[in-house]
Order: sequence, then structure tokens, then C-alpha cells
Amino acid sequence: MENTENMNGEAKLSELLQIRRDKLTELQEVGRDPFKITEFKITHTSSQIKDNYTIEEHELTKRGSEEVEIIQAHISHLNGRNVTVAGRIMSKRGMGKVGFVHIADTDGLLQLFVKKDILGEEEYNYFKKLDIGDIIGAAGEVFTTQTGEISIRVSEITLLSKSLLPLPEKFHGMTDTDLRYRRRYIDLIMNRDVKKTFVNRSKIIASIRGYLNGQGFLEVETPMLVSNAGGAAARPFETHFNALDEDFKLRISLELYLKRLIVGGFDRVYEIGRVFRNEGLDTRHNPEFTLMELYQAYTDYHGMMDLTENMYRHVAREVLGTTKIVYNGIEMDLGKPFERITMVEAVKKYADVDFGEIKTLEEARAAADAHNVEYEQRHKKGDILNLFFERFVEEHLVQPTFVMDHPVEISPLTKKKPDDPDYVERFEFFMNGWEMANAYSELNDPIDQRERFKAQEALLAQGDEEANTTDEDFMRALEIGMPPTGGIGFGIDRMCMLLTDSPAIRDVLLFPTMKPLEQ
Repeated sequence: MENTENMNGEAKLSELLQIRRDKLTELQEVGRDPFKITEFKITHTSSQIKDNYTIEEHELTKRGSEEVEIIQAHISHLNGRNVTVAGRIMSKRGMGKVGFVHIADTDGLLQLFVKKDILGEEEYNYFKKLDIGDIIGAAGEVFTTQTGEISIRVSEITLLSKSLLPLPEKFHGMTDTDLRYRRRYIDLIMNRDVKKTFVNRSKIIASIRGYLNGQGFLEVETPMLVSNAGGAAARPFETHFNALDEDFKLRISLELYLKRLIVGGFDRVYEIGRVFRNEGLDTRHNPEFTLMELYQAYTDYHGMMDLTENMYRHVAREVLGTTKIVYNGIEMDLGKPFERITMVEAVKKYADVDFGEIKTLEEARAAADAHNVEYEQRHKKGDILNLFFERFVEEHLVQPTFVMDHPVEISPLTKKKPDDPDYVERFEFFMNGWEMANAYSELNDPIDQRERFKAQEALLAQGDEEANTTDEDFMRALEIGMPPTGGIGFGIDRMCMLLTDSPAIRDVLLFPTMKPLEQ
């Protein structure tokens, strides 16, 4: 029975596709091929028409009788300009001597009122053959229907592109999540909220740029193809450059090149760009994602905390109009001072284990065994502290929180704390239980940095595929001399998830990585 239904459905679809192609052929035979049209001049978008019309109508009801004629003349002038719009047909009804069509343009939906007496019989028959999904242009006057809907009384209509595939049904929409991600172009057509998410993503990034540019930062671009993928603990993608017959990697971080620019004399730099990590897929991870890193000379990780707090508030106010955001029903307040807590304090608070009292690796392993925290033989005391943090603490960090002072073992590019060399001047910024940013007082001691790289290479030899290797050119730059510097990396996609209340990273990536469908 199921196979029969599938066959009937395919047959019906095939028939619909043929009908649309036949309509296109008819148009081409009479010289009205939509695909030969190269330009259509638009005077207004749907929102411009609605906003202008409703503003004038509202003002007319407020002002005295002496000004009524002036305002009416203004409306008449707007309508009389023979406003032209363009968009995709999303619905059709009527079709006796009168038809109503809703088109979707870049801003939203707009109703077109199409009357046979105005268009003429030939043009009206041409209009009746249009399909949902077709892209049309229309000219006419703005007016309000008896139901109060702002519409256009169409005097001219032009088919600009013929849709040869039908859109999903109006009331069922596009509900298959996997299909929505694969065919984002249809998702954007059918789901206005999805389009709004990506408009807000663009506004978020523009707001970040505006804030940093206003703070004197310079936006730069650095290589994506690198011989040494460093700056983070991640497995890189590898490729081969035929022209040089050399193996290269896709960058996993922006850090090492941006620090070279600090050495070169740029005191404040940032980059927003794609990085690539050869890791798994889940609701918060995609192998290519957008990272922003910035570096500021003559400051430290406290300066980066202040910048982060101010920038998040600025973006929320500018894009959302409030510092209180709601994600998955949970309110987070960016207007209050962000909490600041050390990693040791956080583990003590949520796991009741005080690493301030744990002095040896054996004691750390014993604590891990007692709390069922799995570790590897290569892990040192600081690694085990971090495992405790990931297991017991992260999920509790819902409100904006800076977790400071990480163990040196997991921070190969960070300055040690002067009063406690087992820990470094580093913080991670958390919201909603997620890591949102990672920042350091950057290590600028080339002798110490080389020793850290040696320790990383030892881990690499022991099987740690995420460990760094020594970048000799970067070492040369440090030996030239880098000033005291604060640096930070922001996950732009997670920030967009929080500020748009999107459940998964794929909801804020226009074209997320997907497993290929078999042919």
C-alpha cells in the first residue's frame, strides 16, 4: 500500500512539473520568456510601502482639518507615482474577474489586488496562468482594502522568473529539519522567522565591528591555509598544495598570525573569519565555524574581561533593544556585572573538591577516582582539575560568568600568574552553560614559549592529536619582541544562537556541514 501511495505521489508531482514546463514553453512561443528579462526597476519594498502609508494615515487622524487636504495629497502622490514592487508569489485566490496575490519580497509579504477591468482581458488571462513560487514584478496604486489590508491595485504585471518546482504546501510548510538545512533556499522562502534569524546574525556581526572600530581596533585578514595549524587544541584538516608540492592545513585558530601583527606594531587588531576543526557534529559544533579573535597591546586578561562585558551589552542593546535575553525560556541579564570566579573556586563550589589543597598528581588522581572522573595516564594535576570543571561546573554557569586562572598544563600560550606559576592569567566566558569566549594575558617570553611548545610536542608524540607543534616563524617574531598583550577569541555562532534563541548551531549557519545524500 505504501509503495502504491509513493508511486501515486511521484506521478502527481511529475504531472505538476510537466504542467509548469508547458506553461513556460507557451510563454516562450509568444515572446514572453521570463528568463530573457535582465532588469526590473523597483521603487519600494513591502515594508517601505506599509510604513509610509500607515504613518500618513495615522497623522491624518491626528491633525486639524486645515491640513487634511495636504496629507491626502501626499498619499495620493505616493500612489500616483505608479509604485513598482517585485517578489515571489506565496498565495493566490479569487480568479473570477478579480484575483488576490501575496508576494514575498526582501522585507515581508504584500498583497496585490488584480482586476480584469484594469489589466484588460489578455493580461488578466496571462496573470491567471501564474503559479505559486513564480517571481513577478507589479506596478500600481497603494490602497487599503475593506478588511484594512494595505495592498497594491495592479495596473501592470510581469513574470520575471518561472518556478518549475512547486513550493512545499502552505499549511505543512517545510518541517523536515534535515531537509531545511540542506535546502536552505526553500527554508528561507517558507519560514520568515528563519530569515529574521539570519538578518539578526548580520546585524550582530555589524554591531561587533562597529564597537571594535570605535575602540580603535583595526580589522585584518590572515591566511587560512597554513603549514602549522596552532593557537588552539584541535585536530586540523589537511590538504595538498599542488603548485608547491607541499602539505598544508586549514587554520584552527587566528591567534599566531594576529600576534605577529602586534609584534609588527599594530596595537589593536581583530579578525572575524572561518576556522576549521576536524571534529564531530552536534548542536554546538560544526567543522567550519566563525571565530573572532582580537589582540590589544599593553593590557591583560582583566582588560579583555572589561571589553567582553561592554561589547556584549553594546551588541544586545543595539540589535535586540535590551540587555535581558531569553534562551530556551531562561532569562540571562547582560546588564548586571558579570560574575568572576577562579577555576579552583568553581570546582570547590560545585564539586566540593578543593584543588587549592591538592599538591601532587597522586592526590589529584585519588580525587578523580573518588568522584568517578576518568583521566588518562598522560594527564597531570592541571588536566585533572579541568576534567573536574567540565564534569561538575560548566552546566551551572548560566548567567554571564568569567572563569579565571586556568592550570598551566592546558594553556600553552598564556602568561603564568606571578604569585602562582601552576596557574595562568586566562579566563573563559560562560553563558547558558556554554563556553562563549577564551582569553589570555598573552605569553610574550620567547624562552618560556619554546619550553611550552616542547611540552606540546611531547604530548603529540604520546598520541594527543590536538597538541601544538613549534612554529619557528612565530618564535622568531616573539624573539623580536612582543609587548604585554591581552587577547581573546569569541565563538560568533554561539553568540548568534543565544541572541536569536536558536536551538542548534545549524540554525545560525546558512549552509551547515551535512553528510552527503547518496545518489
